[in-house]
This record gives sequence, C-alpha cells and structure tokens, in this order.
Amino acid sequence: MTEFVQNTALALNFPDDGDISARLKEFVQDRDAFSTNTWSQLMSVMAVCWRWSQENQRSFLPMLSSDLRDYLSWLQQAGRASSTISTHASLISMLHRNAGVTPPNVSPLIYRVMKKINRMAVTSGERAGQAVPFRLADLEKVDDCWAGSERLQELRNLAFLHIAYSTLLRISEISRIRVRDISRAEDGRIILDISHTKTIVMTGGLIKALSSYSSQRIDEWLKASGLLSEPDAFLFCRVHRSNKALPSEHQILSRPAVEDIFRKAWDVAGQIDPVRANKNRYRNWSGHSARVGAAQDMTKNGYPVAQIMQEGTWKKPETLMRYIRNVDAHEGAMVDMMEKKKGRY
Repeated sequence: MTEFVQNTALALNFPDDGDISARLKEFVQDRDAFSTNTWSQLMSVMAVCWRWSQENQRSFLPMLSSDLRDYLSWLQQAGRASSTISTHASLISMLHRNAGVTPPNVSPLIYRVMKKINRMAVTSGERAGQAVPFRLADLEKVDDCWAGSERLQELRNLAFLHIAYSTLLRISEISRIRVRDISRAEDGRIILDISHTKTIVMTGGLIKALSSYSSQRIDEWLKASGLLSEPDAFLFCRVHRSNKALPSEHQILSRPAVEDIFRKAWDVAGQIDPVRANKNRYRNWSGHSARVGAAQDMTKNGYPVAQIMQEGTWKKPETLMRYIRNVDAHEGAMVDMMEKKKGRY
C-alpha cells in the first residue's frame, strides 16, 4: 500500500493484491450506502490506524490480530475512552469485511483485550458521556424568550428546537426536512414526512406529528421567513444579518450552525449554575440534548421503553437505557418493596 487518505476519499493501492484493491474501489463507489457521519468517522479512524501502522511497521490491511491488539492498547494508553476504542475496532472490522478479507477482530485475542480495556475503564471510574438534557421545561423557557420575536433567527431557532424535542429526530435528520414535507392533520396540526433516519431507511419513510403548540411555532417561522412559497427549500435555512431568510434547495444548515442554536438557547434560558463537565465536554445543551431530554421526560411520565424506542427510532434498548439511567433511579422495584415494608421495622 502506498497511500491511504487523500482529501475525503479512500485511495488505496495494492500492487500485490489486485482483488483487494478492486473491492475497496467498489466500496468507495458505494459509499452512499452509509450515512455521511458513518463515512466521515470511518475516514478519521482509518487515517489514525494507517499512521500508526506506518510508524510501527505493522500490516494495515489485512491486519494481524496481534497488531490490532497492540493498536487498541496504544489507543488506551493515549487516553481514549473505551467507547472510542470499541468504535475503532468495529470500523477496522468493517473495512476488512468490505475488502473481502477476514477481520482480525474474530480472534479470541481481540475479545480478551477489549474485555480488559472495558474492565480497566470501569474500575478507573470512566463513565459514558451524555449530553445535557433539554427537557420540556427548558423548551418552555426558551419559548418565553423567543416567541413573537422580530428577529427571524430567533423564530427559526425556536421552531428548530420545537421539532427537535417533539420528534426526537437527530439534528441531521431535521436539517434535511423540506417545506414540501409538511402536511396537515384535520385539526390543522403539522405532520412531517421524514424520508429516512439513521436507523430507518425505507421507501415508506417515517411520519411525525407535532402538537398544536409546536405547530404554531413552525407556522410562525414559515410565514415570517416567506418559505411558504418555497416548497422545495429546506425548512431551516440561513438568516442574513439584514433579518432576511435565505432559502436554499441545495444547502442545509451546517452542523456548527445547528449546534449554535442550542448554544444560543442555553444563553437565554440555561441553568444559572454551570454544569459539571462530562468527559471534558457537555457543559451546556448540544445537538443531542433534545433527544436525551425528550426520552427522559417520556420515561418520567410513565411511557414504556418500547414506545420511547419507537419515537426515537432506537434499535437497541441499551442505547435508550443510557439516556434514562438517572431518571427515577430512586424509585426502583427494590426501593418500592422496601419502602412498603418499612412499617414492619
């Protein structure tokens, strides 16, 4: 192999194995089978692994199980979180499978080293990071600050937050919504036709209904921005400093712009006391905060896990349980049993 990454494309050259090279070229050609975030993450991880293999004279592809073990151990020594190391191992396996070679992860050696890394992480006090939850009470605070504003940016930001909380969609999924994806229920409430999500990719798409409260905020943004006459434009667009919306059929709001929506919301309605940093981040609301907060609110109000998973399009209950692990922890089954029996002691 003479090179790995050029710009954002996979540029692999295998003079000694044309089959692998051909399969990798096919893999790159089919990159649209994966989400943009997944592909970007793959590129980032492979670049790190490629540099390590070159600096340490190790085989990159195919990678030996002993080399992968040393690479994962190196990540641990560099201070990477166990979840990050697991992601590296998973993406290395993904590259090998698509190259048509046996992933080094199948070896018991890798199972043992990952078990060791996870155990050491837990015993050393590492905890999974979590976005600061943006809950219904927070949405209402922001609404009090921005509803009826003469600034288009604030009306847009408020509408975005209403959809983020009400639908539990990921910010990338919200950014893709177009004006034409909006329809109405008989009572006038907004219905959103979502083409696909990270976990749901099918021609039928996904339907999300909004409350009257949230529908009103979307309508206010649509009317003030003039987007009602732009059916092909993205629902959320840039706003010029002259207080004019800049509709676009081709350019979605960038991730930094969306993250800025949550930052501005924190500035006007966030907690007075600073939040303790979690894994050197998560100091205020971020793009994932609405999903976390909505899931916690649904749990608090007694909705079953299966229904919350459906709303948030989660495939694995373990993912949801990480979001709601601190909700009602003091009301577990054993606590309930002991409290009912306390009169006997």
